[in-house]
Amino acid sequence: MRRYRYRCTVCRTTSPVVTEIETLTAMGEDHRQTLHGGHFPDDEMTGQIDRLGRWYAALPPLVALHASIADALSDLHNIKTMGHYWWASVGATLLIAGTAALALLLVASAL
Repeated sequence: MRRYRYRCTVCRTTSPVVTEIETLTAMGEDHRQTLHGGHFPDDEMTGQIDRLGRWYAALPPLVALHASIADALSDLHNIKTMGHYWWASVGATLLIAGTAALALLLVASAL
């Protein structure tokens, strides 16, 4: 399940987590209409977040990959909560490490 959040840096407010992009768009539009007269605030942020509340766009690529895998594994148990289960984080780490080891082994055997 994807989670989204709207952030207005002018008002220094962040919306609650929503799961539908249409709801996020409506929240942002409502905020701009009521507080900014329809104008777009500078550095306004809208985007997908992980289960820990971090913006995917702000994460380094490896951390974003880990968060995405851990989110998917955590969603297998309960899709409505936030935060990663410890086993999901460990599973994501093992999956990334195993894939890297396999790629290294394939490259080494090809040489």
